[in-house]
Amino acid sequence: MKTYHLLLASTLSAALCLTACSHKGSAAAGKSSTAVPVLAASAVAKTVPTEIRAIGNVTPISKVTVRSQITGKLTAVNFKEGQAVKAGDLLFTIDPRPSQAALARDKSLFENAQIQFDREQKLFEQKIASQDEYDTSKAARDTLAATVQTDELNLEYCEIRSPVGGVTGSQQVFAGNIVKSPDDVMLTINQIHPIYVTFAVPEQNLAQIKSEMAARTLKATSSFAGMSGDALQGEVTFVDNSVDPTTGTIQLKATFANDDVKLWPGQFVQTTLTLSEITNAVVVPSQAIQTGQNGQFVFVVKADQTVEQRKVTPGDTLHGETVVASGLQPGEVVVTDGQLRLTPGAKVAVKASLSSNTDTNAPAQP
Repeated sequence: MKTYHLLLASTLSAALCLTACSHKGSAAAGKSSTAVPVLAASAVAKTVPTEIRAIGNVTPISKVTVRSQITGKLTAVNFKEGQAVKAGDLLFTIDPRPSQAALARDKSLFENAQIQFDREQKLFEQKIASQDEYDTSKAARDTLAATVQTDELNLEYCEIRSPVGGVTGSQQVFAGNIVKSPDDVMLTINQIHPIYVTFAVPEQNLAQIKSEMAARTLKATSSFAGMSGDALQGEVTFVDNSVDPTTGTIQLKATFANDDVKLWPGQFVQTTLTLSEITNAVVVPSQAIQTGQNGQFVFVVKADQTVEQRKVTPGDTLHGETVVASGLQPGEVVVTDGQLRLTPGAKVAVKASLSSNTDTNAPAQP
């Protein structure tokens, strides 16, 4: 009886072991035959610009601080704060009466000095007056002539006009105040048509920038949060004469027409400098590029719906797309989502196609 129980136990144990092994084998077989769902897109050939992005600061073409050239009482302010003005527009009027009185007085003195000089000149020609007397008379006449010219200038300075076209800032002095020359700041004017955007780029780009600028005019675009319409177009017009040693960057300026006054002095903008264009570049969505122990790679979907792990050399990234310098051909399909579950040779089911701004997409699987 004891022997019978031992045989029965051995038989049951063997049966259970066989059943468990059978289940494991079935599960493994099922796992290996199941396709991994992924998203994919086709690599395409297109023209891709080489760009440098930086934060730029808008600065006026010129910034003029208006001061009076004479001291006097301010009698009129002829503009409104924030007003656009043209070169030559009247801004301030200083009481002209002291200057008018000084001019009238010195003109009279000059006329008398001219009469005295004419008389001395005749006497000198007749050898009656000495050289000393002639020279003294001439000097007095010339001094008063210069004084009259100064008085005329002072009278002109009573009207303070805009030296440039631009937008006026905050008014610093008001009618009735005595304006002291040249200390008192009366107004600041910013010229904003056209306008600069100043930005810094890494010094390693300097050689290419200089090379490209020697061949053509470099284009730059600027935009900012909340801006309506396309990015504003400008041209690079200035490269600083030295690299900033503390940051390793060099400063550039791009000039924008700014006819619609979208750019304002002091504003920060996203600036993009276009250096060149790569024609027939192979491009894939950036999320297709993976990083492993041996470098960067992509999973390529083959015709039999299995994947191949392909080493690639990625280049520039632009608008969610990455240029692949080597390792891929246009038309090849790459996995863009679901890579974590993949191994080389794994079978995949492409559930959807991810647009890569292309016309060629991976075929969807049912």
